[in-house]
Amino acid sequence: IPVELWYEQFSDSTLADAVLDRLVHDAYKIQLKGESMRKLLSGVKNAPEGDKTVATN
Repeated sequence: IPVELWYEQFSDSTLADAVLDRLVHDAYKIQLKGESMRKLLSGVKNAPEGDKTVATN
C-alpha cells in the first residue's frame, strides 16, 4: 500500500503514524514505475481493473 494511502487503512491517525514510523525507520524507499513483471510475464493485457482478458499468441 502506498504510504499516502495508509491513513485510509487505519481508523486512528495516531496508530497509522506509529505503525508507519516503525516500518520506515532506517528503511530505503524504492518507488517503482510501470506494470508488474508478474503481470507482464503472465500474458494479461493492460486492461481496466477487473477485466481479466488474456493475451493469445
